[in-house]
Amino acid sequence: MFNNSQAALQQTRRTFLGQGLAGLGSAALASMFAASQAHAAKNSASSAAAETTVVRPPHFAPKAKRVIVLCQAGGPSHLETFDEKPQLKQLDGQAMPESFTKGQPIAQLQGQQLKCYAPRFEFNRYGDSGQSIVSLFPKMGEIADDLCIINSMVTEQINHDPAHTFMNTGTSISGRPSMGSWVQYGLGCEADNLPGFVVLTSIGKGGQAQPIAARQWHSGFLPSRYQGVEFRSTGDPVLYVNSPPGVTKARQRDVYDAVNQMNQLRSGVLADPEIATRIAQYELAFKMQSSVPGLMDVSDEPQHVLDMYGTQGGDGTFAANCLLARRLAERGVRFIQLYHRGWDHHGGIDRGMKICASEVDQASAALVKDLKNRGMLEDTLVVWGGEFGRTPMAQGSGRDHHIKGFSIWMAGGGIKGGIAHGKTDELGYNSVEDVVHVHDFHATMLHLLGLDHERLTFRAQGRDFRLTDVSGNVVHNIIA
Repeated sequence: MFNNSQAALQQTRRTFLGQGLAGLGSAALASMFAASQAHAAKNSASSAAAETTVVRPPHFAPKAKRVIVLCQAGGPSHLETFDEKPQLKQLDGQAMPESFTKGQPIAQLQGQQLKCYAPRFEFNRYGDSGQSIVSLFPKMGEIADDLCIINSMVTEQINHDPAHTFMNTGTSISGRPSMGSWVQYGLGCEADNLPGFVVLTSIGKGGQAQPIAARQWHSGFLPSRYQGVEFRSTGDPVLYVNSPPGVTKARQRDVYDAVNQMNQLRSGVLADPEIATRIAQYELAFKMQSSVPGLMDVSDEPQHVLDMYGTQGGDGTFAANCLLARRLAERGVRFIQLYHRGWDHHGGIDRGMKICASEVDQASAALVKDLKNRGMLEDTLVVWGGEFGRTPMAQGSGRDHHIKGFSIWMAGGGIKGGIAHGKTDELGYNSVEDVVHVHDFHATMLHLLGLDHERLTFRAQGRDFRLTDVSGNVVHNIIA
């Protein structure tokens, strides 16, 4: 048994070891924390520098700095927009020649009697270039000399969701990086207080509004900092962008700094790139609380600009989103993607096209005009189009999905204006001249941004991936 002096000695020894080890642990932890902070800060800075511009310098002299994609979700009919087919009009109601359709993929008309369906509206010639554009688009007609209309697009997926996936990611396999993520990965973001890739959505009244999945703007296997951020079109564009009542900016900064220190400590231990992403995104979120309200406040816009777009802003329309896209572009956002849903015209195409045209014609043209007036069109690539086209054959009072030939247009960013590129056959079924595959479109877009689509790669799952997979050719004929 211990006597009192031995117990005191043992207690002292135990206390000394316990307190001493705790003190050493605290000192080691403090040292580790400081070193980790320095290490993480160094890594974060170098990582941010590396990820801001992965391609340094650009592979080519860039003609464009940013991209705005006006996605008309649902598949606008090329035969009622930009691809005039007088011969289809002459064959209205007659059997579609089997030489066009035999063995070809058809979405919902498979096994049914196929009859030619005349274009529903007249076409006019616009601009000095004499571009052929449907009469429903008089405002786009005003910018005809700025447009490169591609009438020979082809894709590989005949239903909406996989077709959107293919158009956005270059593959029908869900989970791959979107084109906006690839662009931001390659070039980084010029904006310090906004995301580099922003998505805006609107719903039209002219047709069925097919759902849009967030994976269409996901970063896939790229670091998550490159995924698109959806801004809501009405109310607060980003949830929780405003501080709760009673919470000051200084208090929020204290919380952010504490969380950031813990993340840096963890990053120093694990070296997980997603922790660096989390640190960067917390900082961005804090900055967005100041930048986003000013972005959404269009009271500084002259009335003639609002009238040109046809909106007072903040009403959730495609027009309001086009105005917001220009404001985002001004603030350095690299990739801006607008989805306008309502172009799915299996029936009622006469009425539906009129409504859709009234929703997008004025604002699409206004965006191009506005960018041009501000000297921004020359380095901003604007793209207008859907995930596929529509059949020359009737589906009741509408048209079925079509992937063998459809139209998009491009403007600005180094694109030749006032030209039509490629052709479909006399009935608008097959692309037959200067065919442009989705991979070619992606390769051309990246080229205009100064990126070689074959060299912009990311290693995942044991292989190097790229946006264009193992295909794609730059369409040099449309580049100024």
